[in-house]
Amino acid sequence: MERSPNESPHGLYLGGLCFLTAEESACGVPAAKQAASAFLAGLKWVQLRMKDAPRRQVFEAASYLRGISREHGALLFINDYPDIALAVDADGVHLGQDDFPLEEARRLMGNKLIGISTHNMAEAREASEGGADYIGFGPIFETATKDAGPARGIGPLQEVRRQVKIPMVAIGGITPENIGGVIRVGANAAAVSAAIARGDISGNVRRFLEALRPFDRTA
Repeated sequence: MERSPNESPHGLYLGGLCFLTAEESACGVPAAKQAASAFLAGLKWVQLRMKDAPRRQVFEAASYLRGISREHGALLFINDYPDIALAVDADGVHLGQDDFPLEEARRLMGNKLIGISTHNMAEAREASEGGADYIGFGPIFETATKDAGPARGIGPLQEVRRQVKIPMVAIGGITPENIGGVIRVGANAAAVSAAIARGDISGNVRRFLEALRPFDRTA
């Protein structure tokens, strides 16, 4: 997929909801099966994150999911590994602050989408100026999914929105009950892991999509 034009701060980006697969140890379900269930439930954006798995296993899961994502007209991103994203022709890659450098990732990925995790204004600006297609910002609320420091809250999210013009994805402690709040203050989407992966994945996806319905201009 080629880079998409930036949407307005009040429009949804890539459908408004990204599912980050959880480690199997956290939910009892392999990452590939989590993602497949989310696609079948109608989700249009999945980020395959398998930090504890061997790279070959990540590649095999990504290859399997690439076919499913295409069948459902959905987007597949790979966490951390631009080479695996390219090998399976994924739609994009998402990188953390300590992962592959953005400049080199862009050289490799060309016009495919690149997202960067950020936790403060300086990181957000650097990612935007460096050519990222979108930033993840958070954690907004308390979360046990990933150790990214204390919750930032809504205030910093609003400030980043005022100063960074590329799409912004809120992450950290997002639920069907609070996702509307982060969209209202300027996030273009939210990234969710545990609140989808734990329990009934299909039902959880449907609850999030229903909560986003008031913000979907295509509905």
